[in-house]
Amino acid sequence: MKKITDERLILKNLKNIRNAYAIQTLGILGILGYDWITRGSEAMHESPLWLVFIISTTALALFSMDISVAHEARKKTPKRSLIISIVIIALISIAVGIFVPFTGKSDPINGLIVSGICFICILIPYIYIYYLRNKQQD
Repeated sequence: MKKITDERLILKNLKNIRNAYAIQTLGILGILGYDWITRGSEAMHESPLWLVFIISTTALALFSMDISVAHEARKKTPKRSLIISIVIIALISIAVGIFVPFTGKSDPINGLIVSGICFICILIPYIYIYYLRNKQQD
């Protein structure tokens, strides 16, 4: 099988892949919605399709970051942007940590754990953007 070298065909193939991904995602959302309506949210979260949906959405977001950083019109200072992001993420995580114990059966340790997980999970994409911006500057 020969490799496609025509740019129009490559673009058309990428559009077909994008459309197939959109149809697949709508199908997964439909099945998860049906599970949610018929069996409740816990059954929906226990479904393996939930994991597939979360992983594919996260992968799409990470792949899109590379394109958005390459397409930035104004060159941002990566270090300054990272510091601002870390401060904002820390404030959000502290707020989450403060409000978690008020949700019911939680205690302050749970608030600390949840805020730490939020901080790490939100920080990882910003570190990746920092890496991409540094790579683009070089």
